[in-house]
Amino acid sequence: MNLNQENEVISFLLRMSNVVALSAVAVLFLLGLVMFLEITGAKISLPVLTEVNLPSSAPVSPAPESEEAMWQAPQLASLPATPEGDQIRYGRELVAHTAQYLGPEGSVLQIANGMNCQNCHLDAGTKPFGNNYALVAATYPKFRARSGTEEDQVKRVSDCFERSLNGTAPEPGSNEMQAMVAYINWVGQNVAAGESPKGAGLVEIAYLDRAASPVQGKALYVQKCQVCHGDQGQGLKPEGSSEYVYPPLWGADSYNDGAGLYRVSTFARYVKANMPLGATYGNPMLTDEEAWDLAAFVNSMPRPKKDISQDWPDISKKPMDHPFGPYTDQFSEEQHKYGPFKPILAASKK
Repeated sequence: MNLNQENEVISFLLRMSNVVALSAVAVLFLLGLVMFLEITGAKISLPVLTEVNLPSSAPVSPAPESEEAMWQAPQLASLPATPEGDQIRYGRELVAHTAQYLGPEGSVLQIANGMNCQNCHLDAGTKPFGNNYALVAATYPKFRARSGTEEDQVKRVSDCFERSLNGTAPEPGSNEMQAMVAYINWVGQNVAAGESPKGAGLVEIAYLDRAASPVQGKALYVQKCQVCHGDQGQGLKPEGSSEYVYPPLWGADSYNDGAGLYRVSTFARYVKANMPLGATYGNPMLTDEEAWDLAAFVNSMPRPKKDISQDWPDISKKPMDHPFGPYTDQFSEEQHKYGPFKPILAASKK
């Protein structure tokens, strides 16, 4: 080994000894620090690298508000295997498949237009906000201003046959009438008098600041309704079938002008939560304006006439959108039918 090599080795060893010495000093310092902290009980805070510290003011999502439970009809499977249970089951069949038993080709009677009760009272009167039967058992008998008399369930069903089904009603004591009344009462059996559970009847919608438009409604009908109900509103009834798959909305086989759905507000509330097919209260497919305009268009189309000369003996009790005069105010029949309704409502409160 020459002199230069010896000097390099010595220099390297000196550097290493310095490093070792510094390391030893550092170790001794840390040991001393630990002993000091142990003796004094002092604490230090070290950053936590595996967590994200949120500021104390970070917003917290509020707990969802408790929502009123949606009304539900009793389960058909809960019916007993008794004559009473059989009667209720038959009543449901008549509501769901009215045409099969009581339509133009009915197996029992031929007294209705071929539509089914559940074309208006969806899922045989059990769908929330589907014009259901939730309140019937709890509210009938009751006074109804349209007839000016106290009505029972038989009268209510009879009106549906004569107006919505544009036919004649079964006899009050017939098996068919008694079965339908039994079923309707059973559907609403768990609703107490004075209660109005969420989902009963129809959804409420706001009045427009303008008249509902049959012209705009026609365009919506073509876009959203025609595929099922037909370009002439004729519905869809397969060849050889006694029942409509999709009911007619106007024309000879549809509801007449004395039916509840002939009121634009009733039709608008009905379609808002139920149409087009697949819509629900929680998942509507129409805006309020669209619902009003569709109702205006459908109810502007021709349909059977009903003798309503005995309806509303006290004309002051007529609904705001009843489309036939006379009225106690000075608004026209057209405005009473299509709106705008806010001026009529304001005048009625004076």
